[in-house]
Amino acid sequence: MKAIHATAVAALATAAALAPAAVAAQAADAWQFDAALYLYLPSVDGTTRFGNGGGSDATVDVAKLLESLNATFQASFEARRGQWGGYTDFVYVNFSHANSSTRELSIGGIPLPADVSAATDLGLKGSAWTLAGLYRAVPDPVSPLDVIAGARLLDIKQTLAWQLSGNIGQFPVQGQARTQEASVHSLDAIVGVKGRVALGGSKWYVPYYLDVGTGDADLTWQAMAGIGYSFGALSVVGSWRYLDYRFKSGKPFETLSFSGPVFAAVYRW
Repeated sequence: MKAIHATAVAALATAAALAPAAVAAQAADAWQFDAALYLYLPSVDGTTRFGNGGGSDATVDVAKLLESLNATFQASFEARRGQWGGYTDFVYVNFSHANSSTRELSIGGIPLPADVSAATDLGLKGSAWTLAGLYRAVPDPVSPLDVIAGARLLDIKQTLAWQLSGNIGQFPVQGQARTQEASVHSLDAIVGVKGRVALGGSKWYVPYYLDVGTGDADLTWQAMAGIGYSFGALSVVGSWRYLDYRFKSGKPFETLSFSGPVFAAVYRW
């Protein structure tokens, strides 16, 4: 009888010892999700060549002409089970600006002379969509680090209308007033890291993201860092985000970049 009792006690003790491990294993195998909505307020920079190589092609420095952000939207979503998961991020921007008198324009590769100016109307709109798999290389619950690998699709279109005034006889007639479009579709493979660093034992933390890639573009890279505060399942984050592209020769876009502050609400469940 004593042997049976001892065996039963041992079995219960073993079950009690294994229970936390079983719960931990079950929790590690459970799906976890992050969803974020952002307010992104970027400025845009770059150089665009409009036309097909003719004498009336126009080249503009986008940063000097494009100032008005009409609309923007950004959201991201992450799903994870154990150390493996997936991540997606989508950004949409829409800029436009009309300038009644500017010289930040070149026609046929020639800058506007001092006695010529241009009325311009420039617009840019498009999106960048990132889709990647991720692996949790550092599974620290408060300061994790993920390695990501995937692709980013950039789809951008610019429209430029101009009307020259002043001593315009030196320019071909078709170059004195014109409307042209330039667009780029760039699909690029990317690799990078993302994560956060807890600030002591507080609810404050530093989120970060970095990727680099190539494909249709010569080089693209993106970086983000900021400060966040956790209310449990809900966090609020303020950060700075920079997205840069260097395109291959012959593309209408030579360079293009977006940079600016991001304000986000992140929900984890």
